Amino acid sequence: MRFKGGLWILLFLAVTAAAVFWVIKGQPPPLPDRDQFRVSRLLSGNGAEGFSRAWQVRDFVFPADHGAHPAYKNEWWYFTGNLQGEGGRRFGYQLTFFRFALTPSRPQRSSRWGTGQVYMAHFALTDVAGGRFYNFERFSRQALGLAGAEAEPFRVWLENWSAEGSAGGFFPLHLKSGQEKVGIDLTLESDKPVVLQGEGGLSQKSDEAGNASYYYSLSRLETGGRVRIGDQTFAVEGTSWFDREWGTSALGENQVGWDWFALQLDDGRDLIFYQLRRKDGSADPFSRGTLVEPDGGSRSLLLSEVEIEVLDTWRSSDGRARYPARWRLRIPTEGLALDVEPLVADQEWRAAVRYWEGAVKVKGRSRGRPVGGYGYVELTGYEENP
Repeated sequence: MRFKGGLWILLFLAVTAAAVFWVIKGQPPPLPDRDQFRVSRLLSGNGAEGFSRAWQVRDFVFPADHGAHPAYKNEWWYFTGNLQGEGGRRFGYQLTFFRFALTPSRPQRSSRWGTGQVYMAHFALTDVAGGRFYNFERFSRQALGLAGAEAEPFRVWLENWSAEGSAGGFFPLHLKSGQEKVGIDLTLESDKPVVLQGEGGLSQKSDEAGNASYYYSLSRLETGGRVRIGDQTFAVEGTSWFDREWGTSALGENQVGWDWFALQLDDGRDLIFYQLRRKDGSADPFSRGTLVEPDGGSRSLLLSEVEIEVLDTWRSSDGRARYPARWRLRIPTEGLALDVEPLVADQEWRAAVRYWEGAVKVKGRSRGRPVGGYGYVELTGYEENP
């Protein structure tokens, strides 16, 4: 499930170029059929020559590290959140910006269209009461102001989808996105400091040197604003999660994907855990996580400390993927036992990259006391019939 040499690199470039062409024409790009991108292929080490890689622990510098890192092959700005409107109506949202470098250095072209960077953005809205999952994808080149990322003041955008900081700093953050009959207009404020994932922000994904990313999170962002569905607008409030990663390669030869949990508990704690999966279905020893306390203190979690039991599965409508659909997650050293369940069963992305990502509800016990919460789960690499 990796790039097979230059063939897959050419496929990636060809489909990306085609997508950009259709965006420029003002039409949605045609979706790939049987040859959709695999996360494991996009994040493999093939084609890494000339790019920087995440070799060792580094110092994080803000606000600079909120911006783009074009020396690396890929990176993303990842917002997810659970919101509640009047009458208790619940929504989940995802707004993600991805940057892919096509070459290690900017091509020498006189055209203002010339660039070595392509952006992709995903926007999704889960309407729990309506049982609907709306999702949209866009591509654009980093040229003529169509897409890009800036550190100070912070801004990442693709056309009119954007995440922007304030003139005086990173917060408050303003997220704005919309397409067809749905949209969000949200303001985010941070309750906790930056959490560095892995070893001081170096998140090693396999035993091969350089298969890693630089990774930090803001695990609890107080959120308010508006959600639009059709001709209805809902005032909402809730919490969001922001994940930030950049690197050049991540997954190893024997890895196919991951199960990623980002859970916000009503006792003020936040839990992130990503279970990397091998081809034989077992969990990779490089799986990691972090437990964030109400005061922002945190501690790392190893695979040996976390137990994940799959309680149910869900098959996509076309039969090409079967995903875990309900889990029991335990951390015995913390006395924590959580049942995690999707708020809507079908929150699957069937676009350029196929994966499941959606809003979930959490219910369980912490050292004998009831605890609940909400969060997001991401599942990649579950295609059965490629």
